[in-house]
Amino acid sequence: MSGTEAEALAELAAREAIRQQLHNYCRAMDRRDDELGYAVWHEDGTADYGAAVFRGSGRDFVDQVSRNHLRRLAHSHQIATVGIEVRGERAVSESYVTVRLRTAVAGGFTEEFYAGRYLDRWSRRDGRWAIDHRVWVLDFDEQDRPVTARLPGGGSRDTADPSYELFRGLRAGI
Repeated sequence: MSGTEAEALAELAAREAIRQQLHNYCRAMDRRDDELGYAVWHEDGTADYGAAVFRGSGRDFVDQVSRNHLRRLAHSHQIATVGIEVRGERAVSESYVTVRLRTAVAGGFTEEFYAGRYLDRWSRRDGRWAIDHRVWVLDFDEQDRPVTARLPGGGSRDTADPSYELFRGLRAGI
């Protein structure tokens, strides 16, 4: 394999590792899987969601979201339109994000909707890609909108969700 091919393969592997971490983040938030969420950031990684929301360590942000989700009935995070640039052991990404949060209120449900972007700086340390710093850019939102909703069915907001059994089965060779 030529040097150019090896570099292209390394960049492709970096992009996929970063993309997987972005997916891990959504899974961690929706399943309230704090350990998975912590692993998305480096130990000294930081998050800036604005002064009114959160500024601090990635780990503390995961803890705050996990506590916040306890008062929710359901939540869903999606990431799309991911742009990634890699330079050796460093990278940056912009990811478009949508978040929906459902809350039970007297007489029904309300929903919060957020559309924005994650602007992430990444680095590869000890063979692992993780976030050094994240900035949340809110493009628009809707707050406390009354919704007609069915209660979620079949899933759970923790590691008892059926998806965990699916992945454990593959690892166990089932």
